[in-house]
Amino acid sequence: MFSRPSFISDATVSRAVGTHWLPEVAEIDYLPVGFGAHHWRVAGGGTTLFVTLDQLGPRHTAASLEAAYAGAAALAVAGLDVVCAPLPARSGRFTVDVGAGVLSVTPWWEGRSPTEAEAAEPGHIREVVAALAALHGAVPPDGLRPWAPRVGPEFADELRARTARTWTSGPLAEEARVAIAAREDAIGRWTGRYLDLAEIALSHRDSWVPTHGEPHHANQVVGARGLRLVDWESLALAPRERDYADLLGAGAGDQLGPDPAMVELFALDWRLSEIAEYAGWFAAVHTGTDDDHIALRGLYEELSETPG
Repeated sequence: MFSRPSFISDATVSRAVGTHWLPEVAEIDYLPVGFGAHHWRVAGGGTTLFVTLDQLGPRHTAASLEAAYAGAAALAVAGLDVVCAPLPARSGRFTVDVGAGVLSVTPWWEGRSPTEAEAAEPGHIREVVAALAALHGAVPPDGLRPWAPRVGPEFADELRARTARTWTSGPLAEEARVAIAAREDAIGRWTGRYLDLAEIALSHRDSWVPTHGEPHHANQVVGARGLRLVDWESLALAPRERDYADLLGAGAGDQLGPDPAMVELFALDWRLSEIAEYAGWFAAVHTGTDDDHIALRGLYEELSETPG
């Protein structure tokens, strides 16, 4: 997230990292990067860590985050080089509850994320296709959670009821409510189609593979040792098309041979879960930060586009 969190201090993060991972914390810096989690750079004793705070909510539970990060570490131990793996705490677990969410850490990886333009270059696409092929061909780690639909058949009706009354929770609340209410019929159609496709996917669970969930350019780091995927909180057993959205948008369909129905499923999976999350965001107290405005633009994007 770009805005520093108001609900947890750097000192609290530093103490937790010192207690569970790094005994000599000398410096901590908040990193205004990404969207969805909060990040810090923490260093001491010659070691630098990338620290992530995931909040619990619609996307994650404490158990699902622990399973995802433990699964990513297991994949790395098994030889999957593309994984920038989380480090275990002294307890052996990969997450630590700090009240405001759970912390996890990875080694500081020297490199940078490609721009959208760089990520669309043929050479880079080939690297990502190869990395995902290796991931999808890996033996699933023990305890890896299976994908499940993110919204149920009641979603559209619940959203309709929720947006029937004025929202007064912050400066962008009413604009968000009106935008959602204007698309209620479309949300209902999308939800019905999504659940039909989910039934098809669930009937073929024996063919599911380990998937990253969001292997877009912002979750890629390119360095001296090649391409690595970061942010493994969404790791799950699922149809391989779960990882293909950005690659298909870059014209890699011939290399991937995806099932069109599963491509549509995961386009809707993203769209509906984003709408659900943004509805919760703007119905809750907010103050109009940069993150709030980014979220509002994201909401409009999901409401206005026609699913593929």
